[in-house]
Amino acid sequence: MHEFIGAVHVHSIYSDGTGRVEDIARFAGETGLDFVLLTDHNTMRARKEGKEKWYGKTALMVGVEINDKQNLNHYLAFGIDDPPTTRIPAREYVKAVKDAGGIGFLAHPHEKRTSFKEHPAYPWTEWSTTDYTGMEIWNHMSQWAEGLTEQNKFNYFIHPLRSVKSPPKKTIKEWDKMNMSRKVVGIGGIDAHAHKVNLLGFYEVEVFAYKILFKSVRTHVLSQKSIFAKNGEKNIEEVKNIIYRSMKEGNCFVSNYYLGNAKGFLFYGQDQKKTFNMGDSVKFNSNIKLFVFLPSEKREIRFIKNGKKLKKIVGRKAELNVEEPGIYRVEVYHNKLPWIYSNHIRIDE
Repeated sequence: MHEFIGAVHVHSIYSDGTGRVEDIARFAGETGLDFVLLTDHNTMRARKEGKEKWYGKTALMVGVEINDKQNLNHYLAFGIDDPPTTRIPAREYVKAVKDAGGIGFLAHPHEKRTSFKEHPAYPWTEWSTTDYTGMEIWNHMSQWAEGLTEQNKFNYFIHPLRSVKSPPKKTIKEWDKMNMSRKVVGIGGIDAHAHKVNLLGFYEVEVFAYKILFKSVRTHVLSQKSIFAKNGEKNIEEVKNIIYRSMKEGNCFVSNYYLGNAKGFLFYGQDQKKTFNMGDSVKFNSNIKLFVFLPSEKREIRFIKNGKKLKKIVGRKAELNVEEPGIYRVEVYHNKLPWIYSNHIRIDE
């Protein structure tokens, strides 16, 4: 399968970001990204103005981040022509995205703050709906802000990548729990705004530059079709169909680039008849094996079944004989820090 690496959840001058779309796409290309998903707040004006296109070897596609009247329940929507109104409850705009043929992901669903109350959290609260495609299991800026204190703020501003160590345990736990009953796709977001911060009262710095955040949490998408044509770029609408379809199916995984380039990571299953990948479902039989391959040196590989750690291996590859039905995924660690989170492979009864 083809692998495409992207930055999801990015803001521009069309809402509260500081960067022009052209510059954002250029920075993405310079950091080796194949695609960027722009998600300005409650507007898709960038698409209306022709910004959704190829920029060199990077495809930029325009989605939207929707929120309700209380500025809660932030929702990343893709594959729609216009954002729904924010004057309706969250469950209604989630359904509207689905009815329009789009896909959507809960943004920073369990966000919280332990300090700096002047910058409140924006968690997801409308849990009565199940019309969403998936959720951000890791949001860079959300985790950065949650760990920020008066004591560590200087180091956090100076080292925005080093400061983010792992996604919320609650989010990972709830994600596994949800997948016990239906597919809920996990993606990674950066929530990039390129904010400029006054550190010492007179010195303003762009501590969250796009080019820096593009080297943090990434979403890797796998597809049997390439987004690249043999003689140039494919039509952007075809690219959108490929990327969004793979995200909808869960043919993707999340990595933290700061700990290493995860391109080439593989997690798949086989029996005597076929091969299946992240996001796939297969009937249980006694011949199923799950395989993991890493693109770099030996690291700690954890097989997770139904939300519980089942097996740990240190190496570049690992395999697991599936002895019973369940939902299986993989986590990979480097120096005790999480590096990769796969989506689930479902083994049905």
